[in-house]
Amino acid sequence: MQVIIHAGAHGTEEDRLMKTLLRNKEGFLARGTSVPGPAKYRPLLKECMAASKDHAPSEDAQDLLWDAILEEEHADRVVLSNPHFFGSQRDALDGQRLYPEAEDRMRALKALFPNDDLELYMAIRSPTGFLPKLLEKAGPGRRQDVLSTTNPAELRWSAMIARIRAAVPDVPITLWCYEDLPMIWAQILRELGNLEADSKVKGGMDLLGTIMTREGMRRMRAYLHDRPEITEMYKRRIFAAFLDKYAIEEALEEELDIEEWTPELIARIEEAYDADVDQLSRIPDVRLLTP
Repeated sequence: MQVIIHAGAHGTEEDRLMKTLLRNKEGFLARGTSVPGPAKYRPLLKECMAASKDHAPSEDAQDLLWDAILEEEHADRVVLSNPHFFGSQRDALDGQRLYPEAEDRMRALKALFPNDDLELYMAIRSPTGFLPKLLEKAGPGRRQDVLSTTNPAELRWSAMIARIRAAVPDVPITLWCYEDLPMIWAQILRELGNLEADSKVKGGMDLLGTIMTREGMRRMRAYLHDRPEITEMYKRRIFAAFLDKYAIEEALEEELDIEEWTPELIARIEEAYDADVDQLSRIPDVRLLTP
């Protein structure tokens, strides 16, 4: 069995992705990929991961887990999605370490599925947007603690991925940037569903609809409808062209509610993030999906 672990990250449209995957459930299953509802496995998987720290799971426990995940479905690939696989929003940051429990959680997942092919899929996001998302429900004390102990210009996703790679070197990793999501949303759905590049998926342009005017979406859909021969790669040029004319400017602007961040600091954070993304593309067995 191919076991696809989608581990968030938080604040990267993770819930929307789960809902869109479920919209494609029947089509995916017809091609061998199961997308079980999260209520079927999230609590049980959490318990099993915690128990695996003390002892290796028995074959009976593994069979029970698969029965709960698949029920009566038959598939050779399953997509398990949970933004809390590596910890809650509160546990997502410890000083300069992103998801400090990530490598231990991956070891636990590897122990739960010892005879299966495990793969990790995950979105990353610039600290300028990621930190405010992590702190949006935090109390004043937690907020002050994070801001006083974390330098956002020195946060590195590549450091987290390097830790995971060292812990489970045989697990392939596929990443994408939150900032690219509207352009590659359909590709991500196909990657998770193991579909061909030009396969149709439901909701493939949903994110474009959040940053483009209704008139722009209507015109773009009509344009694409009249040109069914256009490839998926060429569609992205069309997306860009219509966004250039019909983008909702307010939707493209990131809201930052951290008053302590100066424009100079934000510029340094973004520059460091760009370098970090480049570093990620150089890590062995890590794929970075890009527009």
